[in-house]
Amino acid sequence: MCGRTSCHLPRDVLTRACAYRDRQGYQQLPEWRDPDKYCPSYNKTPQSNNPVLLSRLHFEKGADSSERIIAPMRWGLVPSWFKEDDPSKLQFNTTNCRSDTMMEKLSFKVPLGRGRRCVVLADGFYEWQRCQGTSQTQPYFIYFPQIKTEKLGSIGAADSPEEWEKVWDNWRLLTMAGIFDCWEPPKGGDILYSYTIITVDSCKGLNDIHHRMPAILDGDEAVSKWLDFGEVSTQEALKLIHPTENITFHPVSPVVNDSRNNTPECLVPVDLPVKKELKASGSSQRMLQWLATKSPKKEDSKIAQKEESDVPQWSSQFLQKSPVPTKRGSAGLLERWLKQEKEEPLAKRPHFQ
Repeated sequence: MCGRTSCHLPRDVLTRACAYRDRQGYQQLPEWRDPDKYCPSYNKTPQSNNPVLLSRLHFEKGADSSERIIAPMRWGLVPSWFKEDDPSKLQFNTTNCRSDTMMEKLSFKVPLGRGRRCVVLADGFYEWQRCQGTSQTQPYFIYFPQIKTEKLGSIGAADSPEEWEKVWDNWRLLTMAGIFDCWEPPKGGDILYSYTIITVDSCKGLNDIHHRMPAILDGDEAVSKWLDFGEVSTQEALKLIHPTENITFHPVSPVVNDSRNNTPECLVPVDLPVKKELKASGSSQRMLQWLATKSPKKEDSKIAQKEESDVPQWSSQFLQKSPVPTKRGSAGLLERWLKQEKEEPLAKRPHFQ
């Protein structure tokens, strides 16, 4: 399942991260609808407003169905046929919909038949691994592998999310397949746009964490086909719904367990105890460069030394049968990580291809 995500990028950065090519091959940026409803957060939960991509044709008759709109929508689909006056009275959970049963359930089958396909945007999502023999769980942050760019500055501790704008400026957003619907209050009022995330069996790389994962659309071609309901039939689009191995992850602090916590600490890597010595690697340092680069506005630009291997990958030792989270305070968390990296770098995690 998928019940918690991070999407903290400022609106303009999020827009640039969604650049695409239209049917004529020209690069475009999607336009926003109701942009003021977007609230960036490191810890997004169901019933919050989250950004999704969808075809312009849903809003404008005669529009090119390959053109894209970004619109904040409520997480948790409210069917168009729902008759109550309050969406919270919906008696069943529509946060996710299983790919193997979605064509059997009216709530998902009807909007899917109308072409109401969307792509849910996020930095990544969280999942919890149950520790064997205990009631404890270990949270993980799961996302696309990232490619380092020369826009990264020198390493240092970020003081606030605002300072991270340049760090995340080239972050590859996770693109998850979703279905949306439009609900009109029986007594009148604004139309509510809401969505659900399609889920599939987990890939081999994530199976030890959880047996389900979002249906991730890997690459702009897959995103385009899923969104372009004017040219791509439902039957063809459903061929895109399957697990992907192109995913990476790292353990994070239990601070993310409380949905009221909306801080960078939610997605910063933490170390887990291991039984054997790990070989040195610079891979985890690259992720910390993404998460801990100081703002170029506040210090002189220092271009990080370019390395041949650009994709941050993570130690297989992160997946343990009974991990026990290390207790940490929020103050100086990134600094402690950076100091530790100089002494005991983490081993390299195989990249799932």
